[in-house]
Amino acid sequence: MVLTGAVSYFALLPFARLNNGPLFPVIEQISFLTPRNIENRKMKRKLLLVFICSALIFVAYSRSPQNPDVKLVRIPNGGIQPEAVADHGGEILHLIYFRGVPAHGDLLYVKSSDGGVTWSSALRVNSQPGTAIAAGTIRGGQIALGQNGAVHVAWNGSSEAESFGPMNPESGKRGAPMLYSRLNSSGTAFEPERNLMTHTFGLDGGGTVAADNSGNVYVAWHGKAVGAPEGEAGRQVWVTESRDGGKSFAAEQPAWKEPTGACGCCGMAMFTDARGTVRALYRSATENVHRDIYLIESQNRGERFTGRKLDTWQINACPMSSMAFAEAGGRILGAWETAGHVYFEDLTTPNALRIGATNEDKNSKHPRLAIMPDGETLMAWTEGTGWARGGSLAWQLFDRAGKPLGEKHIVSGVPTWSFAAVVPQAQGALILY
Repeated sequence: MVLTGAVSYFALLPFARLNNGPLFPVIEQISFLTPRNIENRKMKRKLLLVFICSALIFVAYSRSPQNPDVKLVRIPNGGIQPEAVADHGGEILHLIYFRGVPAHGDLLYVKSSDGGVTWSSALRVNSQPGTAIAAGTIRGGQIALGQNGAVHVAWNGSSEAESFGPMNPESGKRGAPMLYSRLNSSGTAFEPERNLMTHTFGLDGGGTVAADNSGNVYVAWHGKAVGAPEGEAGRQVWVTESRDGGKSFAAEQPAWKEPTGACGCCGMAMFTDARGTVRALYRSATENVHRDIYLIESQNRGERFTGRKLDTWQINACPMSSMAFAEAGGRILGAWETAGHVYFEDLTTPNALRIGATNEDKNSKHPRLAIMPDGETLMAWTEGTGWARGGSLAWQLFDRAGKPLGEKHIVSGVPTWSFAAVVPQAQGALILY
């Protein structure tokens, strides 16, 4: 018992003293114990109780908001709507964010090689000022890394854009464009943006972009074609593909011909895994009231998509929601919101169950995911956000089986029209907000 006490004391004391850790008061009680005192049975029981309490406090502390495995980083330059991705070695963090008037601002790109401690000088993504939009939260930029680390960005164009989308026969006006740009080979500037909509119209909710290591780039959005049924039930997901790293794109084609409709003011997410499989998440609008979450995927580089329903939600309203993906160790996760709650699911496991956060707010939105190096899953989301209203950032860790590791953590400070981005790191993960 004396040896155990000595080892426990000297092993835990540095940790206890660091940052006034919670073990300090407990371990201080051990310091007066001597072999003479331990001969007393009462003292032996006290010593055992102290060790047990120390262990419990240590475990609780290791999962606290101070846990260095999860690092919170503010978006540089007062930006909002972060979208981030790390290169395949995890050494370089690439980030885009929005700045300016919510109806017509700019997308800025920065990168960091030290986990968000310092950032490069910002490059404006959109060559024409004011052509990005933040209002509504889900219409901003999305980023993907492609072959040789090429940076690809797609976003909904604002009313300031010089290039408009095709004529909308339902409104008699030309609509917003789906814009795309890529970083030049020298990494010094982005190419002038291009509108990728050739014959579809009615762009509303945010589009998305994905790329693989073979030079394939995919941009997707939901909209309508001439002759489609009225309303949101007539919307569908469209995909345009580039086989030359974004140099040129084919005309958009329907991703999936099932008549699910698409929630007009909801976003999308698209992702290519290590094998080149293309996946996308979107919200339907079947009969205008079935706002369900669908997963579509292509095993042949976007030539053909199949789909399945992941979750259901019957509501005759547009929830302005977004989705996310994460991949590591052969696992691919997808996240979404249903009825004010956030969930994720292992998309590679047949009949997997959705996993939700614990003690979350009834207005939880915009989930983001990262699979940590040890296999744990980090999910972050917003609470209390709404139209022209900011809120709080919440996050929680889950083990490989999806069981929560402790309670959720929450901090205030999510700006209006914003959300978080989550990126895995060699020693944990970053949450940018």
